[in-house]
Amino acid sequence: EAPSHSLVSSSNSSSTGSTSLLNMEDDFMKYRSPLVSRYASKEMAYNFSDRKKFTTWRKLWIYLAKAEKALGLPITDAQVQEMENEERKLRHDVMAHVHTFAHCCPTAAPIIHLGATSCYVGDNTDLIMLRDGFDILLPKLARVIDRLANFAEKYADLPTLGFTHYQPAQLTTVGKRACLWLQDLVMDMRNLQRARDDLRFRGVKGTTGTQASFLQLFQGDHDKVEELDRMVTDMAGFKKSYLVTGQTYSRKVDIDSLSCLASMGATIHKICTDIRLLANMKEIEEPFEKEQIGSSAMPYKRNPMRAERCCSLARHLVALLADPLQTASVQWLERTLDDSANRRISLPESFLTADIILTTLQNITEGLVVYPKVIERHIRHELPFMATENLIMAMVKAGGNRQDCHEKIRVLSQQAAAVVKQEGGDNDLLVRVQADPYFAPILGQLDSLLDPKTFIGRAPQQVARFLSEEVRPLLEPYKSKMDVKIELEL
Repeated sequence: EAPSHSLVSSSNSSSTGSTSLLNMEDDFMKYRSPLVSRYASKEMAYNFSDRKKFTTWRKLWIYLAKAEKALGLPITDAQVQEMENEERKLRHDVMAHVHTFAHCCPTAAPIIHLGATSCYVGDNTDLIMLRDGFDILLPKLARVIDRLANFAEKYADLPTLGFTHYQPAQLTTVGKRACLWLQDLVMDMRNLQRARDDLRFRGVKGTTGTQASFLQLFQGDHDKVEELDRMVTDMAGFKKSYLVTGQTYSRKVDIDSLSCLASMGATIHKICTDIRLLANMKEIEEPFEKEQIGSSAMPYKRNPMRAERCCSLARHLVALLADPLQTASVQWLERTLDDSANRRISLPESFLTADIILTTLQNITEGLVVYPKVIERHIRHELPFMATENLIMAMVKAGGNRQDCHEKIRVLSQQAAAVVKQEGGDNDLLVRVQADPYFAPILGQLDSLLDPKTFIGRAPQQVARFLSEEVRPLLEPYKSKMDVKIELEL
């Protein structure tokens, strides 16, 4: 059964200043999760609060009583009305324990929780919180995707160095790279939506899931037991309930919910790591406030602290997935209670952490700063090496021998590389090519052969098609929620 909860009245407006001071001092003597005290949005913190949990319990008892009355059990309008009045009157108090509720509703006391087990309120409330948690996260993820899509569109044709093995590779564009981030976020969006839509209600299943107590209440009428389950499920806002459960709904449901959050955490860690790498190169930076201090010791620094926060919390989100995996694996037979304490931590923390990193990432993507001149300088430093194949092909077209040209380019490239690596100088391959009479036939083509935009392939076209076919349609249901801007307290 559900444990009793001690009720502590909050201080009212007549409390003395010294009492408030003592309460504040007492708060500093206890551990407070930074997920709530420092980072999380009010809506997500409330979604997993005791207040939300216990008021949901009350609603579930009312749903059960209403459905049982409608199906013929001797429950009066007065009893239901008393419960509704009390729930409405005290819906902001953490008092929704069955005994407290019964004490407040003496007329309804005999029928509160009728036929149910503690998992009727506990598990069904958890499912409501998971559903509502997804409903909080999905618009936030949509806004991140929207901001990043705008960024990708703006820089769709801005050439930049691509990297493989974190070594300079063929050129891509700033917008195309952003689409790689977007593609993962789009997958996360679909995963979250699927997990949310797949959630079902536990419904009214009884102590071991057999509905025996309800079959007894309805004197063996199976149709009424099934209708009771359907009615309560519908009142709670779910389309379906799980047809079979033990005492609890399958803990694989928790795996399904938290795995898509952990997967999103991995996505955001990768995105923010990329931003941190690019910030080191001074190509792209996260927003930086006018009064923000980058480093206490080095005033010139602009640390990517938002991206670092995302990475730090994303690791926690990914790690939390181990909890539901292990919990589901050790649920003995119809259930065992060693899931309870773990789930009180892992379920809320996963949603709270996901909420925080999405909020932070929205702030980042709303203010990303690009430095085209720095990007151009990096391209100029590497492009001569990348253009060697173009030079060879141009010489062949001009009547040269490929093998001879390849050897010439190889020698000059090694000489230029030595200047870069051993002397710390600039890449002077083009100067060497221009000075060698062998390349006289193509000197007039060098500018076009080395135009960065000739090295980006179909990147701009890929960006346009990806945004129009896959990103924008996904955001359509969230258009009315796109205007929210994020300002962070650093």
